[in-house]
Amino acid sequence: MKKKLVVLTGAGISAESGIKTFRDSDGLWEGHNVNDVATPEGWHKNPALVLDFYNQRRKQLKEVQPNLGHQILAELENEFDVFIITQNVDNLHERAGSSNVLHLHGELLKVRSTKNPDYILDWQDDLNFGDFDENKNQLRPHIVWFGEEVPALEEALTLTQSADYFAVIGTSLQVYPAAGLIDFTTRETPIFYIDPKPIKIPNLRNPLEVIPQVASEGMKILKKMLTEFI
Repeated sequence: MKKKLVVLTGAGISAESGIKTFRDSDGLWEGHNVNDVATPEGWHKNPALVLDFYNQRRKQLKEVQPNLGHQILAELENEFDVFIITQNVDNLHERAGSSNVLHLHGELLKVRSTKNPDYILDWQDDLNFGDFDENKNQLRPHIVWFGEEVPALEEALTLTQSADYFAVIGTSLQVYPAAGLIDFTTRETPIFYIDPKPIKIPNLRNPLEVIPQVASEGMKILKKMLTEFI
């Protein structure tokens, strides 16, 4: 039976594919204040801006490709049961071939009803005013904005608790509740932390291996480490 590898990924793994993260630019995300484009308040204040912002992100996503970090994670499915919990809204993990991807913060290529959160559609192109659900309610990006509940959190906690190995890749561990998942691993679960600027993790009980590299280089090292356990 394969061991279970649970991986928490953040913006750092997609940055190497050319997708920017607001954490790297003084709170700006592609030139916008996150409060204007990633909060319910921003949506109510200027929905046209929000729609245009995510339309541009959707176009950008079609122009980028998975990188080596994504690809190695997909390859690890040959040796491990790999489950990815990602904070990213792109589909680069899936495009690289990963089978089990849980999106904590929503998905760029989906939209949902403003009135019925369970009404979710796949969406490849621009989302505009007048794009409605079946009851004539406006559709919005299927993104978990700051201040909103994280529907996938319970499933993420269950996955974390079941991990034989837990890896953290390309995340600042500053955005909660995602950053708190690491505390739900069992005490004996080894943790691997890949980030070029790793932070200190307080009160961690687990065996910890810090790999201070960008995701693609760090994943080469992690793959070698993990295969030694087989």
